[in-house]
Amino acid sequence: MINLDANVNSLLSGKVFETTGAGKASGSGGEKSGFANTIKAIEKYVSEVDGLQRSSEASMTDLLSGKSDDITTVVSAVAKADMSFKLLVGVRNKLIEAYKQTMNMPL
Repeated sequence: MINLDANVNSLLSGKVFETTGAGKASGSGGEKSGFANTIKAIEKYVSEVDGLQRSSEASMTDLLSGKSDDITTVVSAVAKADMSFKLLVGVRNKLIEAYKQTMNMPL
């Protein structure tokens, strides 16, 4: 279980990344491997980041078209989407770095 900074946890609505069964191999019991669970978790968080980006874009459009006049919520939505995207890019970069290090390991 990875415990993230309090600011990041609030960004993710109190969710903590968890890889259940990471040390278990998929056997005849039909259990999924830890890697498959991790991929599904990553897919879920990518879709959440996409949702935040779309909602911030919609709030900006509403502000510019005059449907809304609350600039505070627009700035908050844009900041939340920006921070979540930066977090996603950081995680992606770490995963790519780990992959490169793994591929450079001597056999």
